[in-house]
Amino acid sequence: MDQATETMIENLHKNTGRTLDEWIAIVKKENLAKHGEIISFLKEKYGLTYGYANLVAHRLKGSDAGSVENKDDLIEKQYQGKEHFKPVYDRLLSEILKFGGDIEVAPKNAYVSLRRKKQFAMLQPATKTRFEISVNLKGQTPQGKLEAVTASNAMCSHRINIADAGEIDREVIDWLKLAYENAG
Repeated sequence: MDQATETMIENLHKNTGRTLDEWIAIVKKENLAKHGEIISFLKEKYGLTYGYANLVAHRLKGSDAGSVENKDDLIEKQYQGKEHFKPVYDRLLSEILKFGGDIEVAPKNAYVSLRRKKQFAMLQPATKTRFEISVNLKGQTPQGKLEAVTASNAMCSHRINIADAGEIDREVIDWLKLAYENAG
């Protein structure tokens, strides 16, 4: 298990008085099937933050990186039916890893989280026609390809949508680099 997840699990217990296993048991009693239902339940009934609710939901469903033996299986699953976006992911990851040796690549069920001291980006084949690059740049005015994310439960503040690897240009890399630098 990666260090960031271990810290989050420890903080969940410290901040709520319940362990991850206790939260999972609470959710199991409710017989909730969908990820979003679990998150809504935990946020509304218990006041958990999105991050903690998401952690519990992923762990319960076995869809977090810590529950999967082979992280490559998660990435392979993300690109089923969207194979044309795998070169986009590969190119972006190659460019991002040049930023420094302190980057943690944490595949999830639907996206890949990129962290330094905190999460700075997510890479996701969102639909068959849109690859989404989400970045944490709180306070940054949207401009160029950078759009603000307005969802209240968003894990990132901005996103860049692209359709193919040809759209990965200096602007895209510069936004990712700024998010990386801000996360250190």
